[in-house]
Amino acid sequence: MNYELKDIDAAARAFVDDMAGRRLFAFYGPMGAGKTTFIRAVCEALGTTDVVTSPTFAIINEYNTRSGRPIYHFDFYRIRRLAEVYDIGYEDYFYGSDGLCLMEWPELVEPLLPPDTVRVTLSVLPDGSREISY
Repeated sequence: MNYELKDIDAAARAFVDDMAGRRLFAFYGPMGAGKTTFIRAVCEALGTTDVVTSPTFAIINEYNTRSGRPIYHFDFYRIRRLAEVYDIGYEDYFYGSDGLCLMEWPELVEPLLPPDTVRVTLSVLPDGSREISY
């Protein structure tokens, strides 16, 4: 799916419609590809009432939705050792919760990703629009 930044809300709604009950999503893409921006739009499409920001230093943010289903937003950019991910209790989020997990920089924790993780790639096209594939 391709979209221009002005159409990000429609792209996020289409992505949400295509989630099909899956709950683990790993977002790949270079710095500046728009991972956080797209995740913010997805969270808004899911009805979060919280301010969505990158959890770069906190590693994880939790957002509430009108439905009561939590959204866990991970940013693994600052992870240097897998032990750090164990320390935050990733198993509770990935395996012990029904919450939605949206992960930035998943390549840094690839060995820990469950097999049913949906791998989403964001790319910037030459005209500045974005391409999302999964």
